[in-house]
Amino acid sequence: MRKILYHGSLEIISTPMYGQGKVYNDYGQGFYCTESLELAKEWSCAEREDGYVNQYEMDETGLLILNLMEKHYSVLHWLAILMKYRKIRLSSAVMKRGREWLLEHFLPDVDGYDVVIGYRADDSYFSFARAFVNNEISLEQLSYAMRLGKLGEQYVLKSQKAFQAIHFLSYEGVDSVEYYVKRRARDEQARNAYRKKVEEDDIDGIYMRDLIRGEVSAEDERLWD
Repeated sequence: MRKILYHGSLEIISTPMYGQGKVYNDYGQGFYCTESLELAKEWSCAEREDGYVNQYEMDETGLLILNLMEKHYSVLHWLAILMKYRKIRLSSAVMKRGREWLLEHFLPDVDGYDVVIGYRADDSYFSFARAFVNNEISLEQLSYAMRLGKLGEQYVLKSQKAFQAIHFLSYEGVDSVEYYVKRRARDEQARNAYRKKVEEDDIDGIYMRDLIRGEVSAEDERLWD
């Protein structure tokens, strides 16, 4: 199966290189793409500079793919991966213990796959995740937040085999005046909806402290909604 992917950048990248990229990205070191042309354009203008959208074709034949959007994975799997790879300030004892609990019970072996598909931890997503680990919002509120604003899913090449399966097609210049504004508007829309949601009390919800205490098991069906 062949798939068209886009990568937003300040540069034209005709040959993505295995072994490059930041190790503290959402899913560790890799090449981060999206199937959405519009999202790639927004991501290319993160610094208010004109950017480029690079277009690729990938042959998925024989690739081992971890798709965190499939129903047998929960938002806690995504969160555990963030806790492993992203730099996060653990400002409370709850956060420290919450990170340990997530890594123990929900961390998939990302490095065992060629490609990972999952949420992108934009500024909003990362703040939502941090709030849950710090026991400030419930799991239901976090799950709701992840569906806000269509902030993006990403397609991450992790292995040398995956890099060998991708081929550059073309590039397009992107005007930062238009797309930086679109990116910020999307982010603000998500934050506004999130603030409205968390104003609602969720007395009966599942919180990080409930998980740490063992009051809710890792097999509880409510964790998989």
